[in-house]
Amino acid sequence: MEENRIIIDRDLCSGCGVCVTVCPTGTILLKEGKAVVSGGESLLCGHCEAVCPQQAVRVVPIDAEMSHFATFTMEKAWLPPGHFSTPSLVRLMASRRSCRSFTNRPVDRAMLEDLIKIGITAPSGTNSQAWTFTVLPGRTAVVSLAEQVAAYFMKLNAAAEKSLLRLFLKLIGKGDLDAYYHGYYRKVKEALEDWQGSGKDRLFHGSTAAMVVGSRPGASCPAEDALLATQNILLAGHSMGLGTCLIGYAVAAMKRDPLIQRQIGIPAEEEIHAVIALGYPDETYQRIAGRKNVTQRYFEG
Repeated sequence: MEENRIIIDRDLCSGCGVCVTVCPTGTILLKEGKAVVSGGESLLCGHCEAVCPQQAVRVVPIDAEMSHFATFTMEKAWLPPGHFSTPSLVRLMASRRSCRSFTNRPVDRAMLEDLIKIGITAPSGTNSQAWTFTVLPGRTAVVSLAEQVAAYFMKLNAAAEKSLLRLFLKLIGKGDLDAYYHGYYRKVKEALEDWQGSGKDRLFHGSTAAMVVGSRPGASCPAEDALLATQNILLAGHSMGLGTCLIGYAVAAMKRDPLIQRQIGIPAEEEIHAVIALGYPDETYQRIAGRKNVTQRYFEG
């Protein structure tokens, strides 16, 4: 552990030991009636700082600015389990829909930055917080990415149209192109024709902003971390008056053509996990939609 990454003020410390109890790595112990940093291993999760009744602990890498929001004021008091309305939470979750019709109203950059701060309140494996967020703040940037994704799928469709190539690849155990042809080719072809003909955007649906969620190398479960942060952004976007939609085709294109992510400023070593279309929705629903039945099971040993 780097020196002074966790600082404990001995004058303020009462020796209650609650920081020792909550520390997941045993980094803190009591010595001579005071809490001390005892080892080099730390998740830097902030449990010790958050639990200390005397405010004697500070985790240096935690940036207080990440808890300051430009578009609203957050109540800083901790909310204990059971002290929030479950019906209200579920209503928010069920009310958020994938928006495929946006107005041309731009999204303020401060709102986009607040969404990132909300996103990173999500948990991450071993508290690695290795997620990255690339913001496309206006329609021009969104269209630029859409054109690159469209170019990728034009090449893919051209390959998929070659039946002998599909057959050959399938015979040698590489059936992805054939599966794409039967599952997605025609739908993508129609979308590309709309884009090239009338300019109809069936990829980002006319959204005026977008966000690419990725991860730096080194996280223990980068995809899970990024998608948990993404869900936070989707829910927060709805609460802030925005529509959102996950754009899986853009993720697929960026994973298969690394040049696309480099062209929008994302380093090659980062991995892309989600692309979110953002904007003000041009659609209104009358009620919450349901869900199909789900498989659930118990294992009791």
